[in-house]
Amino acid sequence: MAEGRRLYKVGRVVSNKMNKTVVVAVDYLRPHPLYRKIIRTTNKFHAHDEHNTCKIGDVVRIGETRPLSKTKSWELIEIVTKGQED
Repeated sequence: MAEGRRLYKVGRVVSNKMNKTVVVAVDYLRPHPLYRKIIRTTNKFHAHDEHNTCKIGDVVRIGETRPLSKTKSWELIEIVTKGQED
């Protein structure tokens, strides 16, 4: 990774049960290598949410940061859209 460049991803919050941590699912669309059908793949990232503001279903932007724990090396940048209110 080049100096001063950060990766950003946009995904939806699937879990906020941990303190100051949310789990964000990011979907990718890519063609199958042989059959060329479009396949949806999902990766989950743990992101740091300092003020516990995210709810399940929110669409958020996360950015790469230094490792904060064993599994958490992303942080919440902004909430793009709020999820459905219950």
